[in-house]
Amino acid sequence: MSVSAGFTRALAAGLLAGAIAAPLAAQQTEAPAAPSFEAPAAPTVPEADTGPAATQSPDIAQDGAGATADPADTAPAAADLRSDTPATADIPAEAPAAEVPQDALSRALAFLENGGPAIWAITALSVITLALILWKTWRLSLAGAWSRKPSAEAVALWEQGRATEALRRLEKRRGLRSRLARTALEARMQLDDASAREETSRVAKRLLADQSSGLRALELIATIAPLLGLLGTVLGMIAAFQALQEAGNRADPALLAGGIWEALLTTAAGMAVAIPASAALTWFESVIDAVRADMEDLAARIFVAERPKGSLREIDLAAE
Repeated sequence: MSVSAGFTRALAAGLLAGAIAAPLAAQQTEAPAAPSFEAPAAPTVPEADTGPAATQSPDIAQDGAGATADPADTAPAAADLRSDTPATADIPAEAPAAEVPQDALSRALAFLENGGPAIWAITALSVITLALILWKTWRLSLAGAWSRKPSAEAVALWEQGRATEALRRLEKRRGLRSRLARTALEARMQLDDASAREETSRVAKRLLADQSSGLRALELIATIAPLLGLLGTVLGMIAAFQALQEAGNRADPALLAGGIWEALLTTAAGMAVAIPASAALTWFESVIDAVRADMEDLAARIFVAERPKGSLREIDLAAE
């Protein structure tokens, strides 16, 4: 009896619990699902004036509050924004035009100061060299150093026996060859052969000596300019080694290198002056040698040709 009564009570309790749990389960299945919490999207970068705005990647948002964006996803957008922005800081400011001559003048003054006294002497020689070259070119041009036609035509007329026409062809001609040819023609008609040759030789030497003036100065400059440069280099290296000795254990190789290159400036400057001076000297000497050769040729042709009979006055009267 007691066992059946207990079993009956347990069965009744189980039925009651099942009846209560069934409605609760039905209510739970019919209830709406709980809303999911999503982290708010990261704010997008505002559009820049110089390029498109960097957009937020859809993969940045993650579930759960406090989610942060991946740095690998935001790096390209930031790089694009930087690349689209014009780099105004790299654009160099245009220097005023007035600063260019001042900069060149300051470099020239620094060059003269670093070179010492030798560079000042070489600079003076460079100015003298330029003046001599211009002056000699102007002198030779005025002397007709490159004019050959009038004298050649006059000598050709003389060889044909037309002395008066030859003299008239040389009138008012100031060239070196024309002046010598006129002197030789007049001496040949007025003097004997020996005296005429002496007179022609005297005039030729004087004309050539006048045109040779200034060449000695160019030769001297071409010789001493490199020597002055070498002297300045030696003095500069002496000063550099003295400074190195005074530094002692704290000697800096850069100090010695700076002193050497400053000393070598004078050698370079001396060569820069000597080379144009030597070239100009050679050219002027070649021009004068060509004039001398033409004078000798003209004089030889005048003295070899047969002299017209009579004096110069008689020849002029006969021509009239």
